[in-house]
Amino acid sequence: MEIFDNDLNAEVIGFGALNVDKLYSVENIASKDEESFIKSETDTPGGSAANTIVGLSRLGCSTSIIGKIAEDEDGDLIEYHLAVNGVYSNNLIYSETGSTGKCLGFVDENGERCLYIDPGVNDEIKIGEINPLNIMRCKIMHYTSFVGDSFNAQIQLLEKLNDQCVLSFDPGMLYVQKGFDELRPILERTNILLINESELRLLCNNNESPLKELAIGFLDLGIETVVVKKGAEGVFAMNNSSECEVEPFRCDVVDTTGAGDSFNSGFLYSYLKGYDLEKSCRIGNWVASKAIEGFGMEKFPTLKDLEDFFKI
Repeated sequence: MEIFDNDLNAEVIGFGALNVDKLYSVENIASKDEESFIKSETDTPGGSAANTIVGLSRLGCSTSIIGKIAEDEDGDLIEYHLAVNGVYSNNLIYSETGSTGKCLGFVDENGERCLYIDPGVNDEIKIGEINPLNIMRCKIMHYTSFVGDSFNAQIQLLEKLNDQCVLSFDPGMLYVQKGFDELRPILERTNILLINESELRLLCNNNESPLKELAIGFLDLGIETVVVKKGAEGVFAMNNSSECEVEPFRCDVVDTTGAGDSFNSGFLYSYLKGYDLEKSCRIGNWVASKAIEGFGMEKFPTLKDLEDFFKI
């Protein structure tokens, strides 16, 4: 069901895995040789890039996503969800074989989680399947991780981006585990690095230095803005002219799945608006605080919600 014309160009395009998040609410997350029980189940479309792109669409940005789905029920659910949230379908890739990606998530009563990924056709994207005409005028390209070979398509796409296109990169633990050298082609093109503290320290192989010192290393690489997400401790961010520590907003946590992705939505929205670093982080934190008050994307805020809260 392609609702949007293929000649439409988006301000922000995501490039990452498309999954159906099968979220199970459990009494506690079981460790080795332990047992727990499932209290409820919710199926919601997800994937890191998709979460951020849907969040941006709800905040009034024109968006699209490069991703691959199969012709199955999960693929239909993802396509429908993107469409009803106003995400252009012109960069979706359809596979006649295989299965759509899945993420099995187990969430305890404190909102903590563990995830298991079944990538499906996500890992079969080839550069020839991406129409370069659809990305020519995007303002931001937002990369997130894949489990397998679609990483190569992301690297090959870098040379097709126009010089004015800002590359936003949230590597996630899957990519951080590849190591700095393998990620170097993407990092050297990155304008905005969105990463959590544990990922940053692993990527730098450094558990002791202050975050500022680690961030400076990436600024020296040519990255313009480094944002370090610290979960319940808020955010540290730095660019060549300023730095800030921004506290989180208090909220009733239901599910932390997608918290970082929703932060990205608020931050990138703010970047497009030209807001300064501290305000961008504050809006990102607020969007994340609203998102984790529900499962999946059900609590992602709208532009009106944001404008009403910040009086902008």
